[in-house]
Amino acid sequence: MAIADKPVRQSVSLPARVARRVRILAKARRSSASRVLVDLIESGLAAKEQERIRYLALLEQLRKSDDPAEQERVTLELARLTFGE
Repeated sequence: MAIADKPVRQSVSLPARVARRVRILAKARRSSASRVLVDLIESGLAAKEQERIRYLALLEQLRKSDDPAEQERVTLELARLTFGE
């Protein structure tokens, strides 16, 4: 979180097992549960952005490719990213 960002209070309900894991992480890090939640959310958002960038790169690779084998490989990778394994 940037220094200039003004914190916004947000209420979130978590499943009991998730809340327990957050508290355990906070205790291990000697941090607050709120800080752990912020770190986890920021990591998740960064991962989603990287996933989006990878997806767009594969689309561009598919668009530029003339090789049928490469097109098949990229198509399968895109399907895996879209629908899972």
